[in-house]
Amino acid sequence: MSESQNESENPLGGRGNGGGPPRKPGQRAVRPRDAATLIIVRRDAKKPRLLMGRRAKGHDFMPDKWVFPGGRIDRSDFNAPYATDLSPEVALKLMHGTPERRARALALTAIRETFEEAGLLLAKPAPERPGAGPWREFLQQGAAPDLAAMQFVARAVTPPMVGKRFDARFFMAEADRLMSLERQADCGELDEIAWVDLDEALALDLPGVTRFVVREVAHRLEVPERPIPYMRFVRKGSQITHL
Repeated sequence: MSESQNESENPLGGRGNGGGPPRKPGQRAVRPRDAATLIIVRRDAKKPRLLMGRRAKGHDFMPDKWVFPGGRIDRSDFNAPYATDLSPEVALKLMHGTPERRARALALTAIRETFEEAGLLLAKPAPERPGAGPWREFLQQGAAPDLAAMQFVARAVTPPMVGKRFDARFFMAEADRLMSLERQADCGELDEIAWVDLDEALALDLPGVTRFVVREVAHRLEVPERPIPYMRFVRKGSQITHL
């Protein structure tokens, strides 16, 4: 099952969607970098709320836009320890065209970036251990990533007319799987962080792909077994298939 859209309707962050600087004339399309994002759902109010943050104005990719915590994969994500592994169902979907080791590393990327950008740990208590690079501070919290808490909800590739491109996997987890709702000091690319319900989220200044994923989350909260949308760009426009 697929659906194609023209450029003006493109949800992947192309022209007019704040997706980033356009590709320079004559420049070949940039190869997308693997990236991952985590959507945390909080259910302790009348309506489900999502954790979102606003990117700084100075960034060349999605400046001043509201997004979910996330970022590109790091070499250290391939060797990071974890308390629980991905569920077989999530691993199977995530490995669509992706080797198992990289699929797990992408899930770890989403957890690491959420800690770096929002100060929250999707993890289980574990003995404090030494770590290298981006994982050092995470492991010093006495925590190990809880991959079993993650659902895989969407995949999207930035269109080729944009000068900075990502192949992003979107994960979702319940807030009660966090070690605590108390956030550590903010850092990274997010200027402001808030818990917002679905209607409030859609009223924010969102990149096209984030708006699409917010709507997908709304549907998924009602029908968890929905197929996973995979959004990418083809000659005639963006295309949505399902995993």
